[in-house]
Amino acid sequence: MTDSLFSSLAKQPLAELLRPSKISDVIGQEQLLGPDAPLSRMIQRKRLSSFVLWGPPGVGKTTIARLMAQATDYEFIQLSAVSTGIVDLRKAIATAASLRASAGRTTVVFIDELHRFSRPVQDAMLPAIEDGTFVLIGATTENPSFSLVSALLSRAKVYTLSRLDSEDLGRVIGRVEEHQQRPLPLDPRARSALIGMADGDARYLIGLCEDIFAGAVSEPLTVEQLATIVQSRAPLYDKGQEEHFNLLSCFHKSLRGSDVDAAMYWAARMMEGGEDASVIFRRLSCAASEDVGMADPNAMIQVLTAWQAFERVGLPEGRLFMAQAIAYVATAPKSNAAYLAFDRARALAKATGSVAPPKRILNAPTKLMKELGYHEGYQYDHDHADAFSGQNFFPDELSQKGRPVFYQPNERGYEREIKKRVDFWSNRRIDPSREQ
Repeated sequence: MTDSLFSSLAKQPLAELLRPSKISDVIGQEQLLGPDAPLSRMIQRKRLSSFVLWGPPGVGKTTIARLMAQATDYEFIQLSAVSTGIVDLRKAIATAASLRASAGRTTVVFIDELHRFSRPVQDAMLPAIEDGTFVLIGATTENPSFSLVSALLSRAKVYTLSRLDSEDLGRVIGRVEEHQQRPLPLDPRARSALIGMADGDARYLIGLCEDIFAGAVSEPLTVEQLATIVQSRAPLYDKGQEEHFNLLSCFHKSLRGSDVDAAMYWAARMMEGGEDASVIFRRLSCAASEDVGMADPNAMIQVLTAWQAFERVGLPEGRLFMAQAIAYVATAPKSNAAYLAFDRARALAKATGSVAPPKRILNAPTKLMKELGYHEGYQYDHDHADAFSGQNFFPDELSQKGRPVFYQPNERGYEREIKKRVDFWSNRRIDPSREQ
């Protein structure tokens, strides 16, 4: 590599040098920039409307915003919600208003990390967007439904950018090699590993390539050698935001769907992202009751025991207990009959909350209560065959049209045995003389 090229790289990051100069050079967002796609239609009409680009880092949000303004001959002002506030926003609005009045030109105000703006700052943009003073192009890595005010969302469409796949990232490496006029010094396995390290982020991948070229490597690197030069991109995981809930949802649904491998994967994703282990154990507890339930009552015991062991031992050994709990819940037979029964019971309780309980199952600690008939007629179940009297414990008023049935056990796992008991008791209520 020549001294002049090193000097160029020192002045400007390689990712900036390789930024696409026209829309057709953007990699991996054909759903927005392909023929007849939404952003392409704006360019064809030479007229932009406000929109927000939502997607992970390094997929082209800033580049697309710049090129959209360039292709439609709009002025372009770039701000970042991380480092600017309402004062800078007002200056941008004033500049846009001045250009519109003096030269008849419309301005695009691009705001990176738009979700970082507070609600008052977001609200401050609305009048200028509404009257056409400027066109807003926002960029965010967080779900706009959660991070942007509804009034802003009603004035700006949201377009989702895709994470770059391996093929897309391979094209990015090709551009780096073309610019450097030499191939990356990597063997095939190391090249694939490098793409994996980038985790869908083109900007990060270019930075990795830059580090490799700067290392003046003479022979192709192996995977092991590559790991000593560059590091994998930290996984995207916002523990308090949408990604947190997305991965928890994936984890729980994998447990419910008896996919032990997928459940292990999502739990590992969360742990690698720095999630608190208690969050995973709480979700395991919920699944052990909601989805396994009485099909295997030991699932809850397994989870709570593993949780306790994890808290006592900690990492790294604690992963053993987490893995065992995940495997148990995911592979256990499933039944939601218990919680569905409780939902039905709650609905009836809400509708009949004032119905008096039967006096026969009320205690009578005072003489007055006995005189009023409390406890009269109560049958002690242990005095009957099979410790079952068959008496009615519902309010009499609710039993007049037939006994309510909430719990309907299925034939899976341990609940198969419970179903036999429930059916046995039900038959005895119908015919108290019947013994099985």
